[in-house]
Amino acid sequence: MIERIDHIVLTTRDREACIRFYTEVLGMSLEKFAGNRLALKFGAQKINLHEWGKEFTPRAHVAAPGTLDLCFIAGIPLDEVIRTLKKNNIALLDGPVAKTGALGPMQSVYVRDPDLNLVEISVYNE
Repeated sequence: MIERIDHIVLTTRDREACIRFYTEVLGMSLEKFAGNRLALKFGAQKINLHEWGKEFTPRAHVAAPGTLDLCFIAGIPLDEVIRTLKKNNIALLDGPVAKTGALGPMQSVYVRDPDLNLVEISVYNE
């Protein structure tokens, strides 16, 4: 019945810091859409942004900053990801470490975004 994830919603305390992290550090693009809404686009997916206390409805029962645990698949080697994170003063919480994703074994690093969401960036093993 379910084919894929289309989008998720991220609730942020600091919209500008959130946008900078996901666009300038992770390379996503910012899109404005209906009703002055914002989304971070990458590949065939997007992350819709909600500001904490100003969420659009319907919304999660308890929408709060820092409650997401996200995993992104990188389109570049993990050592390049690490260099980019360090260049942008983003501290590594863990990694590279071996993990298992939806398609099998991968190597991952973990960081936090400005709202303290856990962000895993991974590359599948060849």
